[in-house]
Amino acid sequence: MTDKRIVLSTAGSEEEASRIGRALLERHIAACVNIVPQIKSIYRWQGKVEEAREWLLIVKTTAAAFAQVRQTIAELHSYDLPECISLTIEDGSPSYLRWIAESVTARESTK
Repeated sequence: MTDKRIVLSTAGSEEEASRIGRALLERHIAACVNIVPQIKSIYRWQGKVEEAREWLLIVKTTAAAFAQVRQTIAELHSYDLPECISLTIEDGSPSYLRWIAESVTARESTK
């Protein structure tokens, strides 16, 4: 197991997904954000089944930076309850994992 993470989130527009992705990179809390266009989401919200076209953000980061990633997504997102799920990267190419570590300069908050 590594300290690297994949964070999943969705956005309601390409512009919103790009704005969030760029902010994560500019704040040095993500190494890369992939944006997958126009996925179809079917979900339960406020007692009803809903459908929407969304953009999926796949964020590569570290465990230490996850709280800041989650805070940034919440801060910039238009949804009342934005998705923000962290998945542990069990293993991977050593050079790719090292690149993530070198790209993410945020450290765990001491607060």
